[in-house]
Amino acid sequence: MGNCIAACDAHKKYSLFGAMDGDTCERSYCRVNHVRGAIEAYVSGLPQGTPVALETVGNWYWIVDEIEAGGGVPLMAHAAKAKVMMGNTNKTDKLDVDGLLTLLRNGTLPTVWLPGRPVRDLRELYRTRINLGKQRTALKNRVQATVAKYGLHAPEGDLFCGKGREWLIAAIPTLPPETGLCVEQQLQVLDAVQEHIDALTKRIREQVKLNHEMQLLTSLPGIGDIFAIVVAMEMGSVGRFPRVEQFASYAGTVPKVTSSGDKRYYGHTRKDCNRYLKWAFFEAADVVASQRNRPGWGGKHVVQLYERVRKRRGHGIAVGAVARHLAEAAYWVLKRNEPYRDPNSRKDLPKQR
Repeated sequence: MGNCIAACDAHKKYSLFGAMDGDTCERSYCRVNHVRGAIEAYVSGLPQGTPVALETVGNWYWIVDEIEAGGGVPLMAHAAKAKVMMGNTNKTDKLDVDGLLTLLRNGTLPTVWLPGRPVRDLRELYRTRINLGKQRTALKNRVQATVAKYGLHAPEGDLFCGKGREWLIAAIPTLPPETGLCVEQQLQVLDAVQEHIDALTKRIREQVKLNHEMQLLTSLPGIGDIFAIVVAMEMGSVGRFPRVEQFASYAGTVPKVTSSGDKRYYGHTRKDCNRYLKWAFFEAADVVASQRNRPGWGGKHVVQLYERVRKRRGHGIAVGAVARHLAEAAYWVLKRNEPYRDPNSRKDLPKQR
């Protein structure tokens, strides 16, 4: 088989592979059971460097690993866009494979970025940390709801450290016995989750050394080293995005727009996005909102943007506006290869004649 291309329709226990000769358009199909080494063996029987199209399914990591080990070049297709472009009325495994082969042969396969194996492995560190952070937030919300349910007036500030934690421990005996027991257990789980978050944070700093791009990202307000690692490793090369608007949309910081005639409606921020980038920029925007009253922050553009939008639209919309600014600023920082410069500071520069 000369100029060869291939496609894979993956399932839980098996995958259907199809191969096409680019010269004769002759096709062959092979069902490969999901046994370690089976996909590698099949792909190794194809010409070296054969492009293999597959859709974004839940178990694609190990399939991609085996395609690469077999000498193929995996091309990850955007599942939703590919199905629309295929235009199949019926759905079978063979039709899906044929559709991917046709798109690949025509050069119209809608692909998504596929990072290298080392990056895929390292990303699990901060993605797990993000997930544990959500569990930590859920536990804290449940404890706070229990305190409010029984009319206990918690002191100002953080309820889970320092004097707030001391007050909470002292308040547990005043709760009904079973409720107090549940709060104690939730605090124990919360402490364990926090230990794992701290351990992962340490591991991330040990395994991921800040490169030049990450150091540039730390110049943005509210962006620390962990946030910079998330943004850099989820974004990949800034050259993937021809326009800043495309990256802002990919990062989930732009609203959905519905327009008809002279009417235009802006909805919530997009959900069909990279949720880890969205988390990073919204968390950084929350940092800006929480730090806005600290000395030296009042003159920053992000703080003034937050205050201006908050007065008209509320806290949530204001955080979204700051997240959008940070996403666009991250794009330009990497595109121009220079640190972030606050727009307010640029206003003070003398005009060039």
